[in-house]
This record gives sequence, structure tokens and C-alpha cells, in this order.
Amino acid sequence: MNKKVVIGMSGGVDSSVAAYLLKKQGYDVIGVTMQIWQEVEEAELREGGCCSLSAVDDARRVADKLDIPFYIMNFKEAFKKNVIDYFIDEYMEGRTPNPCIACNKFIKFDAFLKKAQAIGADYVSTGHYARIYKEGDRYLVRRAEDDTKDQTYALYNLTQYQLEHTVMPCGEYRKTEIREIAKEIGLEVHSKKDSQEICFVYDNDHGAYIKNQVPEKVKEGNFVDKEGNILGKHKGIVYYTIGQRKGLGIALGKPMYVVDIIPYKNEVVLGSEEDIFNTELIAKDINFIPFDTLEQPLEVEAKVRYSGKPSKAVIAPLEDGKVKVIFETKQRAITKGQSVVFYQGDLLVGGGVIE
Repeated sequence: MNKKVVIGMSGGVDSSVAAYLLKKQGYDVIGVTMQIWQEVEEAELREGGCCSLSAVDDARRVADKLDIPFYIMNFKEAFKKNVIDYFIDEYMEGRTPNPCIACNKFIKFDAFLKKAQAIGADYVSTGHYARIYKEGDRYLVRRAEDDTKDQTYALYNLTQYQLEHTVMPCGEYRKTEIREIAKEIGLEVHSKKDSQEICFVYDNDHGAYIKNQVPEKVKEGNFVDKEGNILGKHKGIVYYTIGQRKGLGIALGKPMYVVDIIPYKNEVVLGSEEDIFNTELIAKDINFIPFDTLEQPLEVEAKVRYSGKPSKAVIAPLEDGKVKVIFETKQRAITKGQSVVFYQGDLLVGGGVIE
């Protein structure tokens, strides 16, 4: 095909096999690892994770095996501004962000695409499990062949231009098939574990990470009930998220859940489990893929977290570009800052940030 594609290689099995599949399909493939770690010490602490120095070595070895060029591109500043700082600011405002969605929006399919095009590439690629194809004059996204690995929830922000210049070969395969291909072609990463945690929070303790970054901003405050009565002390609002029951550090004789976080009062509101179920939400920063704007109410299936199951809902446009989402059944722990994502069958309709 003689089309040039730059693939982001994390050192994992998915992006490694994606590079192989692209080369097999006839693309001129260039492998790139995105440097997003802020300090070398941080990358060393991430041993085995997707942002570690060993991951760079794994990616380089795969590129050598596949006989493709390999480079490291520096996205350190862009990642700090658009992902890390956003992550910290959102938690300080009592919201629960999704850094992977921010990374996809600002780094992988924006800054990375621009750098790839600057060196003459026609496309960028990743190891994401999703299917991109063109129907009429629109580029559409469908859920992956392997529903258990589908990553479309984190891709709802993609624009038509970005979709036109992106290829995701893993979407047509099951994870077991991807591992089998890696084994057959002799890639050592064929049995490498998937990275699950937030890539820059190496011990998976996001509260401690934020406390370490901005110690002067994370302060103790009060746990309160829905009437405002003080129940005890919390160690900082960044340690908590809506629906949380474990790790509260307070015993009240019955199960209590985080039902709200009030940043200007530095309060965490606790209540019963029934208090964390709702049928409606408002979402902002909306992006749709099959069409540009929502003109009238639309029936969809919507999910309010990455690991959630889609539930029947109606989305209705609001005057300010936001949408109202009304679910058929109550949803557990709808959380400010997380994304709500819309589907019709396996078609990704779009999504937005829960306000």
C-alpha cells in the first residue's frame, strides 16, 4: 500500500502485534514509544508497567524483531499539562477523572497524530480494541470483536479527522488470538500481563500520589451526613470517590457510602447505599461520531464507567450544548468527572463528561 503509519508501542502484546499486522497488510510501519514519564526515577519505579524503562526496551526489541524503525518521541510536557495536572485538579474539585480518556483526546490522537504527520505519516495506530470503518461520508467506530477487551468507552472523543487518520488492527481479533499470533512469530511479550492501573500512579494509590504532588492543598476535613451533621474526620477529599464504601477510615456501625463531595467545604458526605442510585445525569463536553449534533431525543444504551454494562437510556439535547441522560433503570454511583458513553448495539454513538 506504501502508506506510512506510525504506531504507538507500549511494549505490551497488543501494540506489538498491531505493528506486525500493519506490516503484514503492506503498510510502511514506524514504531514509536511516547515518553510521558516525568523523571527517570519514576519510569524505574514503574517496572513492568506501560510507562517503565523496561517497557521501552520491550518495544525496541519487538521493533527489531519486526525489522521496523523505532524511536522515542517526547510528550512529557503535553502529558503533564493535559493528563497529570487535569487529574490532580479534578480530584481537588471533588470530581473523579478518567486520565486514559484525557490521554487519548490530547496525546495519542492529537499531539501524537500531529507529530506523526510532521514526519510524513498518513496514519497513526495503537493497540486499542475497537473497529474503525467508513460508511457513506462518515467514519464510524464499533465495539471490538472481543467484547471482554473492548476499549471504545475511552475513544468517544475521536473526531472525524482523527478517525480518518487512525487504524486499529486489534479490533478484529480476540485477545487470545492476539497472544497466539505473538507466540507464533516469536515475540517474548506474548505472555506479558496487561497493564491495569493508572500509568503514572505506580502504586495505584491516587490519593497518596496527589498528596505527594500538592501537599499544601490536601487537607483533613469532615465526614458529614446528608443533613450536615459531622460524623468524623477524613484525610483529604482526593482520597474518595462517589459510591466508595471501603477504606473510609470511619466506623459507624452500618455500611456507609460516599454520596457527595463538597470541595469548597472540604466535606465528604456519607449516606446509605440507596442514596447512590440515580436515573438521571447532565453531561458536558459532548462528542458524537455518527453525526455532529444531537437535534432531538435519541434512544441509546449508555454506560457511566469503563467496566459498566450499557443500560437503556434516552439522551436529550440541552440549550448549552450539554445533554440530559435519563436511564430506564437506576444506575449505581453516577460520578462527576467520569464519562457517560452512548451506544446503539455495537455502534459507538458518542459521550461526554458527567457534570
